[in-house]
Amino acid sequence: MSHSNRMLYLGLGSNQGDRVHYIQRAIDLLQESIAPICMQSTLVETSAWGFDSPNNFLNGVVALETNLDPLRLLDITQQIEIKLGRTYKRQSSQEDYHDRTIDIDMLLLGDMVFHSRRLILPHPEMITRDFVMCPLAEIQPNLIHPLLGVNIVEISNKL
Repeated sequence: MSHSNRMLYLGLGSNQGDRVHYIQRAIDLLQESIAPICMQSTLVETSAWGFDSPNNFLNGVVALETNLDPLRLLDITQQIEIKLGRTYKRQSSQEDYHDRTIDIDMLLLGDMVFHSRRLILPHPEMITRDFVMCPLAEIQPNLIHPLLGVNIVEISNKL
């Protein structure tokens, strides 16, 4: 099922190995499998979120235009994660946070509100994470959060 093009915002993170390399490889693979990146934030360094790790994360946000549906996009991003060495623990419904070569989170797909067992859009925790909101505010400050009706900068400033 094809939709008109929407702007897809992805959060990228890495805290293992050559972090810049993993993020760049993820971007290359996203461009090969979805579409050219049209916006890319600078990378921010943050300590691990949700678990203890001596390894800091590099995080950034990219945007690209796509007409693919959300679950197809989720499949593609998870395939890229696996290709770049990410391992999943599938036993529990609540994925435990751990060190990873790459993490690709779907943040927003246009103004779509989507809810399934595998994916919730907008990303439910993005508004609590400054390592997501700050890079997003850098590339798209006037973007309106589809559920909250306020712009990204306002959310970011509260963190």
